[in-house]
Amino acid sequence: MLATRTRLAVRQGTILQRQFGLSAVAANKAMDPIQKLFLDKLNEYKVKSKAAGGKMVDPSPTIQKEITTELDRVRRVFGGADGTDMTKFPTFNFPEPKVDPINS
Repeated sequence: MLATRTRLAVRQGTILQRQFGLSAVAANKAMDPIQKLFLDKLNEYKVKSKAAGGKMVDPSPTIQKEITTELDRVRRVFGGADGTDMTKFPTFNFPEPKVDPINS
């Protein structure tokens, strides 16, 4: 079918379709420098985040201080005891209530 289209294009006096196909392949190989920089930074962040183990990647001392201050504030506001990790979901314990039997 492609050969038929190419023949039709040649009969009309233009080889536009074939040239477009070749230029699309060439365009895929060339990469925008901004796009390359962005992808390089993403790959760098991916490597750093794996090494950090779920923590922030390259936090500054100012950001670390703000995080600890905010976690202390949240602990005080919501009644967490000293040393309680407020970043973890709380565990709930619902004991079974004692119910009187119906037929007694």
